[in-house]
Amino acid sequence: MTQTFRFLTCAGTLLLMLGCSPAPSEQKQSAEPEKTAVRTEQSVPSDPLRNAYFGDLHVHTEFSFDAFLFGTRRTPDDAYEFAKGGAIEHVSGFQMQMKKPLDFLAVSDHGFLLGMMKTIAEPGNKYSNHEIADAVRGATDPAGSGAAFASILGYLGALATEGRENDLDDRAVMRSAWEKIAESAERHNDPGKFTAFIGYEYTSSGPEFENLHRNVIFRGSAHPEEPFSRFDSLNPEDLWAWMDKVRNQGMEVLAIPHNSNGSNGWMFQTTKFAGDPIDAAYAEQRMRNEPLVENTQVKGTSDTHPLLSPNDEWANFEIMPRRIASTLSSRPQGSYTREAYLNGLQMEEQRGINPYRFGVIGSSDTHNAAGSFEEDNYWSKTGLLDINPVQRGSVPLPDSSDGDPQYADPASQHWGASGLAGVWAESNTRDAIFDAFRRKETFSTSGPHIKVRFFAGYDINEEIVSAKNAIELAYQNGVPMGADLAKKGDASPGFFLWATRDTDSVALQRLQIIKGWIEDGKPKEAVIDVACSDGGEVNPETRRCPDNGARVDLTTCAASEDKGSAQMMTFWEDKNFDPEQRAFYYVRVLENPKCRWSTWDAIRAGVAPRPDMHATIQDRAWSSPIWYQP
Repeated sequence: MTQTFRFLTCAGTLLLMLGCSPAPSEQKQSAEPEKTAVRTEQSVPSDPLRNAYFGDLHVHTEFSFDAFLFGTRRTPDDAYEFAKGGAIEHVSGFQMQMKKPLDFLAVSDHGFLLGMMKTIAEPGNKYSNHEIADAVRGATDPAGSGAAFASILGYLGALATEGRENDLDDRAVMRSAWEKIAESAERHNDPGKFTAFIGYEYTSSGPEFENLHRNVIFRGSAHPEEPFSRFDSLNPEDLWAWMDKVRNQGMEVLAIPHNSNGSNGWMFQTTKFAGDPIDAAYAEQRMRNEPLVENTQVKGTSDTHPLLSPNDEWANFEIMPRRIASTLSSRPQGSYTREAYLNGLQMEEQRGINPYRFGVIGSSDTHNAAGSFEEDNYWSKTGLLDINPVQRGSVPLPDSSDGDPQYADPASQHWGASGLAGVWAESNTRDAIFDAFRRKETFSTSGPHIKVRFFAGYDINEEIVSAKNAIELAYQNGVPMGADLAKKGDASPGFFLWATRDTDSVALQRLQIIKGWIEDGKPKEAVIDVACSDGGEVNPETRRCPDNGARVDLTTCAASEDKGSAQMMTFWEDKNFDPEQRAFYYVRVLENPKCRWSTWDAIRAGVAPRPDMHATIQDRAWSSPIWYQP
């Protein structure tokens, strides 16, 4: 059984890596004006102090080739109904439903092979007798999925080695599926109540499984006739050129890289795709097109890694050690956002350019059309391949002995119930939320609906904490997350932090500042506790909060209900601030511990938690940085 899991993992990986074809084709653009919803964006009330909205910009449905082979038959309409709080059916038959709805969503099916597996599986079409058709139609159980992957793998491998024509690059099928995805977003977009974005995933990679995937999100109804995919080019710089082109034609768009953790150092290189040095034009084009990065999702967290941040006790959080859908390890250097921020500062210091001034969001990357965000309500992401705890590796294989349990070794053992995109916007509308994306007033969470705000300014002081109009003062006297703070003589800025818990999760434990700077030409970082729950005080020497005593009963998963805070708010000053030193600051909010999904699996199965998996988890939120510019 373990060998089967390994085979499926490797087959899926190789499939994603093959099948590139010639240079980008000319795209036809939609000339139709944007459609007007029943409730117009202009009629929606606007709050100048902005509200927090939660969403998911990374959702796969039956139109994605891999989701279809995982058994998913849920549509974009299903994905939107789920996001609005509805229940939809998993391929195994149970109902998937969240404890609370989302505010916005984008279906982001893979641009290459878009709609092809669904088309091949339908009888009576021109692909009914294609060499892979029987295998695709047989993808109705784990073994069938594996056979389908092997069949497609062989086909695409032949394209690469034998120079055969790619007769699965059917642009008519792609355009039809793409239009159905866009039409679904139009149906479900309801200004003021729920925002549906048109989007897709650009699925590029390096030659040895280095993940370079991006989700491409359009601001409004206007969209190209077809998406730009890996069948057009594997080079993300070509994607950005295409985005610049369609933007100039009136279609505002941005791209959001994800799973840098599985890029083996490629996502945040200090060179271009072809190996040339990064220059100002590259940095400007990348930041124009990619203002955000998805730093948490089901396939792990991309904030930092213990090898990159050895002094961060919380760095070992939902680490996915492998490249995407592969058993190959992924090199941490060049794969995590905190290091990218530091490298960006160093480039700015040395050459005056910075391609890594991005904000952060989270999203799910579900391939079930339904994100799994809750530890106690977890269904993973790949349909037939991780239906139950045995397949996920959290419960022993059936033929294991009690004294020597054996587990499957799927990639899904490293996955998590994550993540969410958070924005601060004037209203729940496409324009307001997209504007928040652009100014990077965004945050990410590893699943819970934790809200976090962050401001810096020279006229922000400790009195803001007790002010009834604290947020108004923060906007008046400072800048929010995602912004730059310019030098003001020798003055030192004040920082205002605020967070609230998710009432369906556990309470908050601490607020932290993550600082990065360049000192004597070298990157430095610090993790600083700035607010403690339960009346605790930060130790001035260690800069850490005391243990608040929150615990978890691993026999029942009961977590401490009398520990932690519902809300945390504080003012902070950087005692080591140097007005001549470039720096970035961002907030990390930590919850109390609670059971991880794998422990819930074990308890429900009546077995001990798998010993090499984390039994508990401290879910968290991250703000986008504020950059200090001397």
